[in-house]
Amino acid sequence: MSEEALAHDSPFVGTPKLADWLSLLKPRVLVLVVYTGVIGLILAPGHLTLLQSVTAILCITGAAGACGAINMWYDRDIDTVMRRTRNRPIPAGRISPEGAVWFGIILAAISILVMGFVLNVTAALSLLFSVFFYVFIYTVWLKRRTPQNIVIGGAAGALPPVIGWAASTGRIDLTALVLFGIIFIWTPPHFWALSLWANNDYRQAGIPMLPVVSGARETRRQILLYTLVLVPLSTLPYVLGTSGLPYLVASLLFGGVFLWRSYQVTVDQQDADGVSLTGDLPAKLAFKYSIVYLFALFGALAVDHWMA
Repeated sequence: MSEEALAHDSPFVGTPKLADWLSLLKPRVLVLVVYTGVIGLILAPGHLTLLQSVTAILCITGAAGACGAINMWYDRDIDTVMRRTRNRPIPAGRISPEGAVWFGIILAAISILVMGFVLNVTAALSLLFSVFFYVFIYTVWLKRRTPQNIVIGGAAGALPPVIGWAASTGRIDLTALVLFGIIFIWTPPHFWALSLWANNDYRQAGIPMLPVVSGARETRRQILLYTLVLVPLSTLPYVLGTSGLPYLVASLLFGGVFLWRSYQVTVDQQDADGVSLTGDLPAKLAFKYSIVYLFALFGALAVDHWMA
């Protein structure tokens, strides 16, 4: 058998390094996902042992990473086209598609089963649903078919605090759903800010992101509208009595900065098609701040909880 055929049949391409396998997990995305899951675990009124808490966090981490690996397997064709993704392990030829997808499937299965055995069925089912939604609803169905891919698909990324809450309590309460709602509404302005300055990549790959389908001007307007909804929504933990005045002040402060960043994106100098004349610097700043915002907002929830 030829060397090329052996490489095709093997689940590995060459000798992949540990860093390549870790990159399949999308570590930069993973950090935020796990962080919000941990906050859900902290805020929940249940009581877990240290072993149970660590297990819950590892299961959320494993399942989220598995989603990243399966997503890279499915999107390997468009990752080859897009400049910012072409050096990922699969399109770069460092890991085979077969190796990546089986890595993701096995990791997801182990994470869900362990969550069910060590924690509870509600948490395991929530974890299973998050994997199903991200892989089949977002990656397979929505991403290549509608500019609402991020809006609807954002539900998968909003589930970690719900899973953390369920792991601790065995149920899903209103507060957990509020945390879900905050991330769900945060996702579109966060990702559309990115898509404004990665627009050419998405257009070349044929992905119907909002700037590609509706134009940059409409995308800028939607970023501001979603942020206007997000800021008051973020105060609901205080309204429900889950958090105190320190969190309320922090949420309004962080939200005010996010609103200002979104406004700057909207009023940025643009040509007739809404394309920035300043190199999309406001969009980049809004995207980067959106990450800081979610970290700070959920961190404020945890600090407020410990202060109570």
